[in-house]
Amino acid sequence: MKTLEYSFQDWTITTTKSHILPSKCSCHEDIQCTVCRYSNELTLPSLPDMIFSDNILKIEHKDLKSGIFFNALNALKKVNDKQDDIKVAISKAWSRANVSASLEVTHEVSNPFDWTFTTDYQGTLFGDGLQIAPTDKSIDLNKLKEKETILFFDEIHLYEDELADHGCSSCTVKIRVMPSGFFVLHRLYLRVDEVLIRINDTRLYYERGNNSMIREYTSRESKTEDLTVPRVIWGNPNEIVNYLPVIVSKCDELIFS
Repeated sequence: MKTLEYSFQDWTITTTKSHILPSKCSCHEDIQCTVCRYSNELTLPSLPDMIFSDNILKIEHKDLKSGIFFNALNALKKVNDKQDDIKVAISKAWSRANVSASLEVTHEVSNPFDWTFTTDYQGTLFGDGLQIAPTDKSIDLNKLKEKETILFFDEIHLYEDELADHGCSSCTVKIRVMPSGFFVLHRLYLRVDEVLIRINDTRLYYERGNNSMIREYTSRESKTEDLTVPRVIWGNPNEIVNYLPVIVSKCDELIFS
């Protein structure tokens, strides 16, 4: 396990990276193992191929002991455990493309849940020293494009699944700290071959000197048949996100006091 800690003004930023969740129980006496914890706390009939169960990004206010963190367990708790919302679209698309529908049929029969592991996770808040309020403020992405010294950067993988070789679902979070503040991007990237591409982003921005953060959530999605860009960029989330229409957008302010 590798843990990094960075201090920035009133904040302590901690990232932890470790191995993939084991496949077997390792409980010892009355100490619950991570495998059993996931099994007990999640209601999904199946889990992603790779879960980085101990990986975490945590941002904590030093005095208030409040903040936000991102981890795989809480992200997976936001996955729909009862419905497969894209089942019909997949059946039609794969029929047109002459792709085997065995995956769709299997999930329809035995796993009635969102097997793409789509999550609208926006981080987990903790502590009593913060309030959430709706806001008209937004993150100035152009300002974030300005050249600044990177004081600290890390990227943490939370989970990934290859959807039985019919696409990819991945959940990651990254942070970068500049002299002017820090920026977090939590991203769910989903590509189902010949069907759709979906990206759910949570952006978090703190500007130096403020007592609040701006948190923006967007969900973007497009059927692959509607995309007019080269297929080579479909697998690059940083590129394809610019060509996906926004389906959902909301913004709030995390106020620390």
